[in-house]
Amino acid sequence: MNDPYNVLFLCTGNSARSILAEAILNRVGAGKFRAYSAGSYPKGEVHPYALQLLKTLNHDTSFARSKDWQEFAAPGAPEMNFVFTVCDNAANEACPVWPGQPMTAHWGVPDPAAVDGTDAEKHLAFAEAYRMLNNRISIFVSLPMNTFDKLALQKRLDEIGRDLPKAG
Repeated sequence: MNDPYNVLFLCTGNSARSILAEAILNRVGAGKFRAYSAGSYPKGEVHPYALQLLKTLNHDTSFARSKDWQEFAAPGAPEMNFVFTVCDNAANEACPVWPGQPMTAHWGVPDPAAVDGTDAEKHLAFAEAYRMLNNRISIFVSLPMNTFDKLALQKRLDEIGRDLPKAG
């Protein structure tokens, strides 16, 4: 396959976790994957702690904007190969019908934007979400895609979302 696999990360607000995942995959999967993110009820802006963390880790943040998932179900949108939900709310919502019937999995990560506490505790929550997403995405990009049949690949995608310990 010469074209990169298109991957959509979904969350409710598309302001933190899905944005982090988009940045991570576009870095670690460069050339093999092209990441996008969206939300079912986008906040309209990216969380400032997410942007600050990405900038600190030398990610380009020019891509970062909070957008509705309908943007990727519309005619002319990139056809997705994979769609991953990264928050429990989005996983339980009725998703649009994605052109091309992409493979899907739920990779739930606690919402760092929901953390109450000091600035340090909030920044730590964003760093932990980044770590969890980076671990999952690193496993995903290392999968030998062309050696899996669809059922085996789906099983492995589901395992990636379950295998890592949740923050707690």
